[in-house]
Amino acid sequence: MTLFPAFHRTIAFLAVISCCAGGASGLAAAVPATSKLTAVTVYGDRAVLTRTARVELPSGTSEVILTALPSGLVDASLQVSGRGLAGASLLDVNSRVTFVEATTDPRIRTLEEDLAGLRREDAALAARLALIDQQRALLQKIETAMTAPPARDATTPPARPSFDEWQKLLAFQSENLTRLATDQQGLQRQRTELAARITAAEAQLNEVKGRGPARRSQKTVTIRVAAERAGALDLTVAYAVPGASWAPAYDARLRNDARAIDLTYYGVIRNSTGEDWNGLSLTLSTARPNLGGGAPELPPWIVDVVRPLPMPTAQDAVTLSEFRIETKPRSRSAPKAALAAAAEEAVPAPMVMETAQASVEAGATSATFKIDAPLTLPSDGSTQKVAILATRLPATLRYETTPKQMEAAFLSASAVNGSDFPLLAGAVNTFLDDTFVAVGRLKTVMPGERFDLALGADEAIAVKRRIVNRFTEDTGLTSRGRRITYEILVTLTNNRKTAEKILLREGIPVSRDEKIVVKLLTPAERDIGSAEGQKDITREPEGRLAWRLELKPGEKREIPLKLSIEHPADLAVTGID
Repeated sequence: MTLFPAFHRTIAFLAVISCCAGGASGLAAAVPATSKLTAVTVYGDRAVLTRTARVELPSGTSEVILTALPSGLVDASLQVSGRGLAGASLLDVNSRVTFVEATTDPRIRTLEEDLAGLRREDAALAARLALIDQQRALLQKIETAMTAPPARDATTPPARPSFDEWQKLLAFQSENLTRLATDQQGLQRQRTELAARITAAEAQLNEVKGRGPARRSQKTVTIRVAAERAGALDLTVAYAVPGASWAPAYDARLRNDARAIDLTYYGVIRNSTGEDWNGLSLTLSTARPNLGGGAPELPPWIVDVVRPLPMPTAQDAVTLSEFRIETKPRSRSAPKAALAAAAEEAVPAPMVMETAQASVEAGATSATFKIDAPLTLPSDGSTQKVAILATRLPATLRYETTPKQMEAAFLSASAVNGSDFPLLAGAVNTFLDDTFVAVGRLKTVMPGERFDLALGADEAIAVKRRIVNRFTEDTGLTSRGRRITYEILVTLTNNRKTAEKILLREGIPVSRDEKIVVKLLTPAERDIGSAEGQKDITREPEGRLAWRLELKPGEKREIPLKLSIEHPADLAVTGID
């Protein structure tokens, strides 16, 4: 095992884990260590967490014990390095599961206390509503006593209230009943709002507790170190955990006057690892450890003659009691073992990057983004969006329209990724200047690669399509043929103050039978080029024609299209409008 010959020399050890605790020597001195989470590298389906701890070791063999690590820690991904103590060597690392009697998650305690406070507040409101009911009942008794007729056996009838006393009674009753009704409505409104808050608090508490069973079990890592003399040792421990992910997202703003796209690149991060990330340095990686280290093996493609299975005879028949299917119980540890194997093979070692701002580092198979600002993200499954890149890219603008489907011109911008950052596939919010126009998706774009961005319909380019004429006529000397002729006119108007390029697509019928003949009359065939040609009108697959036009500010242009369809009169034809 490599020693520590100098103070600044570091060793690294990829642990071979023994899940039982018996691998450690009973003669070693136990050294509890207080570790601190210092860095996080987030992948698409997991994270690699880095912890640091400083321990004072005696001479001889010691067991450095790190407790309260997440139960989802992948044992095979453990990596340990040390620095500082000369003459020290790392012997082995042991990981085991430990259990706690009660949850130690401070979020659960806080949520439970908040929920208890809301319920106490609700109980106080309920008590006040009950008091209002008692006061209303008392007022009713007063009114009954004042208006009740005298008893028949009464020797002396009670004095009846005067008119002024009646008015005072009515005013007293009205004032107090109105006050009680107003107070009751206010309290009921408060209870309704409070009930919504209690429901939300219960849901949040259940959400946190729903991830809680794993928190009741924790991992304890024991690092056995041999030291020639006593001294301080700085340890770094890195490990992979599931429950974390990140995905790219974008805001793209077209600055029409500048003919440029302001692109903001974000990373949307989720943390459900069982550990809160408080003020940490964060790295986002595009590596995909779940795919493994190599390409999958291609199975053979077998082509054979179909051989029907023979029908069973009476002698081959079996009763239901004789028929038995042998099954093997599925191992519950298989997914964990597969995750551990993938992590052992593909999770890279944590790297130290000296950067002052968000930067990219490209590797042979992936890229990593180092986020400069410290991140705080609790382990409750919530997401947080962090900025990776903000850049302005020169853009070429073009409108596309298919008026037969929709009389609208859709603006698109073509730009080149001039940054050093690969733009991964993700959702993009598109804006025209500062106006939100659409939600789309951006494909993966590498540095130097061109991409298109759809920016939605623009009312400044007016599109109108109408069928000017459609007529049917008989053909042939015996009138046994039929011809349908279409005359179509598309009108484009550029209401912008700048010249704009427009791609117009119109379709012509495609015949699937030799008896159906389609003829394009306008434009003429000599004016049409291939899809790769240089002409303004080109023919595309599946009967599409494309016009590439440039309209001056305020220009209005009419595009005529004329075609005919001929077929025998006694032939039923589909697809004719």
